[in-house]
Amino acid sequence: MAAELTAHELIEKHRPTLDQALEAIRTRAYWSPHPEHPKAYGEHGSLDAAAGKAAFDALLGTRLDLGQPGTDGWVGGEVSPYGVELGVTYPHADTDVLLPAMRAGQAAWRDAGPEVRAVVCLEILKRISDRTHEFAHAVMHTSGQAFMMAFQAGGPHAQDRGLEAVAYAYAEQVRTPETASWSKPQGKRDPLVLTKRFTAVPRGIGLVIGCNTFPTWNGYPGLFASLATGNAVLVKPHPRAVLPLALTVQVAREVLAGAGFDPNLVALAAENPGEGIAKTLATRPEIRIIDYTGSTSFG
Repeated sequence: MAAELTAHELIEKHRPTLDQALEAIRTRAYWSPHPEHPKAYGEHGSLDAAAGKAAFDALLGTRLDLGQPGTDGWVGGEVSPYGVELGVTYPHADTDVLLPAMRAGQAAWRDAGPEVRAVVCLEILKRISDRTHEFAHAVMHTSGQAFMMAFQAGGPHAQDRGLEAVAYAYAEQVRTPETASWSKPQGKRDPLVLTKRFTAVPRGIGLVIGCNTFPTWNGYPGLFASLATGNAVLVKPHPRAVLPLALTVQVAREVLAGAGFDPNLVALAAENPGEGIAKTLATRPEIRIIDYTGSTSFG
């Protein structure tokens, strides 16, 4: 299937944002492309307040089918602290099927290189940013935060943390040259000359364990750092705050597929209440990175 978004188009679209982010981490100055004020949204494809609320309402009582392999059932049960029963169900994964499928696309993702991976991540963040109002309601009705806190912390501040992770990941990957000539004098003999190649090697699958209080703000740094460095990412949300991270996974899979990559590079591992799959997943040999913020009850 041909890519809907070519590497050239993504680089042209997002390279200026990446360059500004790189300058911000170099100078440690304030900079953000994600507006903090609700009224800043509603143009250039982004949802305004009414459209965001309508998009959230349309999710209630639905099945969020991500199309990922290994689905052996459906789980849900989130109830808003404000009294709304979300009624959204999510795929429950047979990890013996899902994890091998996630590994299948890693070679092409690794070979794409740091710049392409970075701009694909920025496209994911841009599409999430355009839906900030929708995500704010998802965070509000799972975490129990007031709307403005859910909007800012769950929206632009979380997106900033994701962007920062991409920038640092990119900077570290390009800090070492891909090739270098090495020459050692040998006295009267000809010098010993080597052409060296350096390759950043991904570790494997990263596991992001979500928390209930700030699911996106705490989840995005690990998710985007692992993805930008060539790893697949399995997102295991908190059972009471699945929706914000499930929507994130949905967007990531859509962008990856549209850019010609395997959407299974990002997948969701929702669980039944009390199932405790994080402990099982953390010991799987396929899992090579673990990112988690929260209590030991679910981590």
